Amino acid sequence: MTTTETDAAVQEWLAANLPTWRLQKSYLLRVYKTRSWRVTLLVANAIGFLAEAADHHPELILNYPSVEVHLETHSAGGITVKDYELARKIEETILWLPATQAAPSGKWVERT
Repeated sequence: MTTTETDAAVQEWLAANLPTWRLQKSYLLRVYKTRSWRVTLLVANAIGFLAEAADHHPELILNYPSVEVHLETHSAGGITVKDYELARKIEETILWLPATQAAPSGKWVERT
């Protein structure tokens, strides 16, 4: 059985590693503000690919200007290391830009 993290441990890990994510109820939450519906779909597909590779499946809520990600390990009943790993990979992938395009606001997704 996979061990779940306490709320305090989750808060501490997020503050140190992914401050743009937050603990919401029993899951990790991140909202990516996108520049268009097309970018929303691209972000959702990228997350879907990473989730399949990790054999871990977040809840995604898609809207015109955003993608909302909810991560928890349902089989364990809470947040586990698996959620941290996927959250970190999602963040790296969605916010990545080639060095020649690294603008503070980003080209596709707001960096907040």
